[in-house]
Amino acid sequence: MEFSTADYSIFVLLLVLSAAIGLFYALSGGRQRTVQEFLLANRSMGFFPVALSLLATFQSAVAILGVPAEIYRFGTEYWFLGCSYFLGLLIPAHVFIPVFYRLQITSTYEYLELRFNKTVRIFGTITFIFQMVIYMGVVLYAPALALNAVTGFDLWSAVLTIGLVCTLYTTLGGLKAVIWTDVFQTLVMFAGQLAVIVVGARRVGGMARVWHVAEQQGKISSIDLDPDPYVRHTFWTLAFGGVFMMLSLYGVNQAQVQRYLSSRSERQAVLSCYAVFPCQQIVLCLSCLTGLVMFVYDREHPLVPSGTHISSDQLVLYFVMDVLRDLPGLPGLFVACLFSGSLSTISSAFNSLATVTMEDLVRPHYPGLSESRATLISKILAFCYGLLCLGMAYVSSMLGPVLQAAISIFGMVGGPLLGLFCLGMFFPCANPTGAVVGLLAGLAMAFWVGIGSLVANMGGSAPLANSTVPPPINLTTPTTIATTLLTSTTAPPSPTGLQKFYSLSYMWYSAHNSTTVIVVGLLVSLLTGPTPPSAVDPRTIFPVLPRLLCCLPARYRQWLCCGVRFPTQEAPHLSPTTEKHVPNGLGAAPRDDAEDQGYGPPAYALQETAF
Repeated sequence: MEFSTADYSIFVLLLVLSAAIGLFYALSGGRQRTVQEFLLANRSMGFFPVALSLLATFQSAVAILGVPAEIYRFGTEYWFLGCSYFLGLLIPAHVFIPVFYRLQITSTYEYLELRFNKTVRIFGTITFIFQMVIYMGVVLYAPALALNAVTGFDLWSAVLTIGLVCTLYTTLGGLKAVIWTDVFQTLVMFAGQLAVIVVGARRVGGMARVWHVAEQQGKISSIDLDPDPYVRHTFWTLAFGGVFMMLSLYGVNQAQVQRYLSSRSERQAVLSCYAVFPCQQIVLCLSCLTGLVMFVYDREHPLVPSGTHISSDQLVLYFVMDVLRDLPGLPGLFVACLFSGSLSTISSAFNSLATVTMEDLVRPHYPGLSESRATLISKILAFCYGLLCLGMAYVSSMLGPVLQAAISIFGMVGGPLLGLFCLGMFFPCANPTGAVVGLLAGLAMAFWVGIGSLVANMGGSAPLANSTVPPPINLTTPTTIATTLLTSTTAPPSPTGLQKFYSLSYMWYSAHNSTTVIVVGLLVSLLTGPTPPSAVDPRTIFPVLPRLLCCLPARYRQWLCCGVRFPTQEAPHLSPTTEKHVPNGLGAAPRDDAEDQGYGPPAYALQETAF
């Protein structure tokens, strides 16, 4: 189906408005002349735009294309991922945000130097850069592939269009432009998905009939309480394995933490984490309903001719173009929805990569760098990462289905980073050697399982049922146990040995890899000598074990703190000599923000926030 003039107009309007927001913030206010304004929006943002930006950052075209295809093929089991959002957002709000915000850092990895040393900080920074460069290639490729499939628009021209527009407004407008374009693009995403659901449901007799037919065909999944971690999707896999994935995104990922730190106060940062919870649930519901409507519509109006081989990631676009074919402008709105998802995610990646490169790799070697020179270098870094992203799009074209591939990348690299921060924050005895060895062990384990799964898939006649690294999917040929059971009464043989190990559900990747980092890090720390209590900055520790085991006698809780003594709630008012850590080139937070957070301006000792 070819785009109409109205469709192209809506698509172009999205790009023009996104670029205009960047130009507006480049020419207004402080005009992005300081590092704090460019990278942290002058720490002046309210909770609502930050919440929508948090939502948009990782709810991109990946979810818009992948989740409906998942529901179409396997039913509503994936919907239980919403159960993980509760702990996945509550823990960052009450554990990670207080620690990061009160340290007044710019890069998340500054924390690692405060807690361990500069070597650990560099290892963390390089790992994050590797993670985000790969991920933004996936996100850039997805909507370009969609546009190519439905309109015939050249694939790599679409890649260049998205990449260059995004690079433009990120480089010119800084984080404030990124956040406000995220707000605009989130609204476009909501509008595009709602249009498809409403029109599609009307064409098949209403949402009640959609639910009835889906239930008759076994697409409405019940709760599967199978604890087997090798089963691709169960309640435990999604509700608890998903918590670790959420923590790696919303707890320690620089792109998200940078948004928390841009809030005008710690309270606003915590509220943004609360506000994103219902938004996440709405997005998940919209994606799942799209998948159900698509399933019922396909039964009555086949989307592709029999025998046609298409990617599952393109299926949603064929559905959209068929449903909206008689409504000029709406196909363009949905493709604009996809592009909005990609633009929001990629711009966040550019900005966060520029931040960690500037604060962790450049500024420590040039401490005398002037403010204007540092700001210019930050903008150049954002531009260079934009160009690098264009090259990485080619790599993503060789991955399997977009949704699982993207989550696999975050699990493979995000899990070890989550483990590194948890090791430092929850275990005062951990030392720098244990942190580095633990991180390397976690990454080695992640890539062993990931690459082993890929090799096993390529070597066999059929892919593993629950493989973490997914193979290309042919929708007309069952390739997993779930689809095989729908068409055959004979189940394939269960994998054994290393193949069994490689079939670990991709939703457990973050949990498995972060646990590896913590266990190895603690063992190495104990063998090489734990960190002395006097060498641990109590502001960098969240004593999770003493708080969870609060019923124990005080001496046992103190033992669990490894000898580290934490200030009492009154300590900030009694000790005016404690200085707040202020990153290079950044000023202190305003006094009223500090007082609003419940601790006085003279001292910034960590106060724990109860669940």
